[in-house]
Amino acid sequence: MQAVILAGGKGKRLLPYTTVLPKPLMPIGDYPILEVVIRQLEHAGFSDIIISTGYLDALIRAYVEGRNGSSQQIRFSHETTPLGTIGPLHLIKDLDDVFLVINGDILTDIPFRDLFSYHKKHDPMATIASYSRQVQTDFGIIEYDTDNRVTAFTEKPVLSYHVSMGIYILNKKILSLVPKNEPFGFDDLMRTMVAGQKKVMSYPYGGYWLDIGRPDDYAEALSQCEKNPELFIRPA
Repeated sequence: MQAVILAGGKGKRLLPYTTVLPKPLMPIGDYPILEVVIRQLEHAGFSDIIISTGYLDALIRAYVEGRNGSSQQIRFSHETTPLGTIGPLHLIKDLDDVFLVINGDILTDIPFRDLFSYHKKHDPMATIASYSRQVQTDFGIIEYDTDNRVTAFTEKPVLSYHVSMGIYILNKKILSLVPKNEPFGFDDLMRTMVAGQKKVMSYPYGGYWLDIGRPDDYAEALSQCEKNPELFIRPA
C-alpha cells in the first residue's frame, strides 16, 4: 500500500513556533508528530511512503534521513511554489491506482488498513475519513420568520458537525480533475467532484483524532500522548 504525507504547509496557526520549525516536526512527547504518523503507517503495512514537502523542506529531509529503526526507504516530493493540498500530487510520477493521503500534523488512532479496505469495498473515486466534532458558539442564536418576528432563541448552543480528518483514500483518476502547476486544495477537489456527481464516500470514525494546527489542540495532543503514548506511538 502507498501513502502520501502532506508536509509542505507553513503552519501559520502555530506561529511563532513554526517560524523556525515546520509543523510536522513539532514534538509530541518524545517524537515529532511526523515520526508518529510514519510509524503508524509502517505498522499498518504501508510499504511505500512519500512525503510531500515545501516550507522548510531541508529540515524535514534531515530529520527523516537521520531517523533510526525504519526498514524501508521513504521518498520525497518537493513543491517549489505552494500548490495546496491536492496540487502537489501531480509532482509524484508513480502514484498507485489507489493511495492514502494524510496531513502531516494528525494525531489519531484510526485503523488505516480498515479505511483502505472500506474504500476498496465501496469503490468510489475518493473516501474521506470523517469525525463528529462539537463547536461551542459564543452568541445567542436568533431565528425569525419572513416578517422578522422572532420564533426561537438559543443561548450559546453547541453545534455538531461531521468534519474531514485530513485523511483520504484517493483513486489516481482524480488527477484528471486537478489542474497542473497551480494551487488546488482538497476543498476545491470536493466541490469539483460533488458538482460532477462523482462518487465520494465518508468513513465515519469515532475513535481519537486531533489536528495539532491550533495551539489549544496542540496542547491537548501533548496531554493525550503523555497519558496514553501506547495508543499512538508504534515501536520503530
